[in-house]
Amino acid sequence: MSRILIVDDERSMVDFIRIMLKKVGHDVGGATTTTEALAALQLGDFDLVVSDLRIKQDSGIDLLRRVKEQSPTTEFIMMTAYATTENAVEAMKLGAYDYVTKPFNVDEFKELVSKALEKKSLRDENLQLQAKLGLREAYHEIVGKSRAMQQVFDLVDRIKDTPSNVLITGESGTGKEVIARALHEHSVRKNKPFVAVNCGALPENLIESELFGYRKGAFTGATSDREGLFEAANGGTLFLDEIGELPLSMQVKLLRVLQERKVRRVGDTNDRVIDVRLVAATNRDLNKAVETGEFREDLYFRLNVLHLALPPLRERPEDIPLLAHHFLQKNNADMGRSLPGFSDEALRYLQQYRFPGNVRELANIVERAVALTPEGEIQADVLPDHVAGRQLAMAGGLPQLDEAGMDLEAFVEAIEKHYLLRALELSGGSKTKAAELLGMSFRQFRYKVDKFGLK
Repeated sequence: MSRILIVDDERSMVDFIRIMLKKVGHDVGGATTTTEALAALQLGDFDLVVSDLRIKQDSGIDLLRRVKEQSPTTEFIMMTAYATTENAVEAMKLGAYDYVTKPFNVDEFKELVSKALEKKSLRDENLQLQAKLGLREAYHEIVGKSRAMQQVFDLVDRIKDTPSNVLITGESGTGKEVIARALHEHSVRKNKPFVAVNCGALPENLIESELFGYRKGAFTGATSDREGLFEAANGGTLFLDEIGELPLSMQVKLLRVLQERKVRRVGDTNDRVIDVRLVAATNRDLNKAVETGEFREDLYFRLNVLHLALPPLRERPEDIPLLAHHFLQKNNADMGRSLPGFSDEALRYLQQYRFPGNVRELANIVERAVALTPEGEIQADVLPDHVAGRQLAMAGGLPQLDEAGMDLEAFVEAIEKHYLLRALELSGGSKTKAAELLGMSFRQFRYKVDKFGLK
């Protein structure tokens, strides 16, 4: 039996939903103000809160924030007669399971409640499984019982509250941003902003204004003052991913900010004091980049005060079954499935595979497998051919060159398209990560994608 709280300033609506959900076996409470709702939440745990967007003079969005702060695992459904895209997007970003518009279909509403509760149940089961195994999960998709990952978790615990800069290194797909978020969410800064930016994806001519902001009139198009990402993260954490892609000209300016703890907007003459913890990440060997002159040595030492090295998935195969189960539970909840697990053969193939795309690739493989499996265990035949040892061959093999000739350019383009798409698949759609898998710069990769019209 699940515990549900209904919040609406119309008593008749609260009573209507309570009666409806009690008939299907739930323990249902009600409140007509946010004060009553928060008091009820303090007295006991609820699996689900269903709240109106407008509760007299109060906001259901504010209640959603309070619920997620107080009980992050409690699911939340927002309902309103004043549906807007902005409200829906904001509610989902803050962690709402879904959004329903009044008047609603009773059967569809009960189905929505059932799915939200199923997601809560699956998440709880996953946490219980990890507790039984003596594991700690560093948020989202970073799970591991291997010694290497337990050492990472231990280090996160030890450094989470320090103000020192952190450098996270590891191959693409190992979870560098997730670890950065774990550092933030476990720290004393957790109630302040976490701002993430991919340095490799920012156009070179916009990096300075994005990081430091600008004054009105500083350049064409600067029609108003704008704060940069350092100011946006003030009091919290700024995560600079792919720090190795930062141009040398910007490395000098970043070094000044880290030394003085001040930023100056483009076109301004005044400095602004900031309190930001910087976490940087890269898949490059910055020591080699320093030797070749591509990265400033003084900036490297300033960033590398605390170092977290994430191991590739191929070096911790004992984590693969646990990770696979973790992603299975997540996708079960997202797709409304209840698949029990993997066949022995499927697990064997997963553990034998090298995972060049690391944890991100495993997440994509499991999502695909869940989508292709309507019920029962996930079998080896729904795994991608390259994972299950079934080699893909181009139709007809390599074309033969004879007197009739051939279109070499078209053939080479077909091969390029194949590997560009494969890299995008392995990287979960990230162009930066896909470029790394192919040994290309981000700009080279973007040029190819645009050239072939790939999405």
